[in-house]
Amino acid sequence: MSRVRKVVLAHDWLNGMRGGERCLDLICQEYPQADLYTLLFRPELVSDAIRNRKVHVSGLQRVPGFRAHYRWFLPLFPMAIESFRVPADVDLVLSTSHCVAKGLVPPPGARHLCYCFTPMRYAWSMQADYFGRNRFKRAVIDRMLARLRTWDRTASERVDRFVAISRHVQRRIEKYYGRESTVVYPPVATRFFTPDERGGHDGFDLIVSALVPYKRVDLAVRAYSQTGRPLKIAGVGTDLAVLKDIAAPNVAFLGHVPDEHIRELYRRCRFLVFPGEEDFGIVPLEAQACGKPVVAYGQGGLLETVVAGQTGLFFDQQTPEALADAVGRAEHVAWDPAAIRRHAEEFSEARFLAGLRAEIAKVMEGPGR
Repeated sequence: MSRVRKVVLAHDWLNGMRGGERCLDLICQEYPQADLYTLLFRPELVSDAIRNRKVHVSGLQRVPGFRAHYRWFLPLFPMAIESFRVPADVDLVLSTSHCVAKGLVPPPGARHLCYCFTPMRYAWSMQADYFGRNRFKRAVIDRMLARLRTWDRTASERVDRFVAISRHVQRRIEKYYGRESTVVYPPVATRFFTPDERGGHDGFDLIVSALVPYKRVDLAVRAYSQTGRPLKIAGVGTDLAVLKDIAAPNVAFLGHVPDEHIRELYRRCRFLVFPGEEDFGIVPLEAQACGKPVVAYGQGGLLETVVAGQTGLFFDQQTPEALADAVGRAEHVAWDPAAIRRHAEEFSEARFLAGLRAEIAKVMEGPGR
């Protein structure tokens, strides 16, 4: 990416290939010799580019229960990331972080660029979605989160340059860390996610999501159970049993679906439905790369990736009724799959790499903190 002698990478944890890991995969391809620091490493669940290097794993991985329930250990994450010792000859620390990876301590003289997916959601926002609303439980958790916010703000000062995944996240970085940042949108695999030759659709709508509370898949399940329209849901998570309990027979749960089958689902659906608020949202752009419109909650990063009336429609309230109304309106729009596809191409892997190269050059040439 740039003429840097030695680079190390940092990522919060490696136990799957979600949007953040897809960003890391491309960075790893650019820096095949770079060591990687992380709290948790499950090599069988990540790409070749990520695992085929020296990976430094925190001592937490040896703690019984950590691999299966790592989020229970959140208060220990700062200590774990700070326990690593980065070699003195490193020129650049490049962290991809939504939690504590940006807290990796760089050696004296090294620069640190953080590609920030979001300031730590657990600490700064959405606590009820992650920890529930029990008053006694929250009283205990709130004290822990206050300490975590203090650490997170201090750790942000180790970063020379922040790069945000969206303007939505850029505003959070300024709010919580008091830092400026630039925006480089994450990559979408537009060469893989493409329209098929048949065109049209097979009459169903689609959700591709982790089944966890903040994704608000429950809104779609309730809406489609009321309207009777076919809905397919690809994904797994802690909410699966609850969602099945409230679902009508027209709602189908597909479980974990590999990428090749996800692509086919995108190609054959009517609409991609996205009921939650996201910092960016790779899934809606993958669907658009396949020429399919998106029906989404009109907040967060999707306001930057979906063009209302051209590549999708928004609903303004997170209620089943508002979602169902938006789906009804979308049925009467003459969508242009080619135009939707062209919009998605603006978020290609090549553009991501070019943007990140430019930011790395700036951090290496500019004054350090």
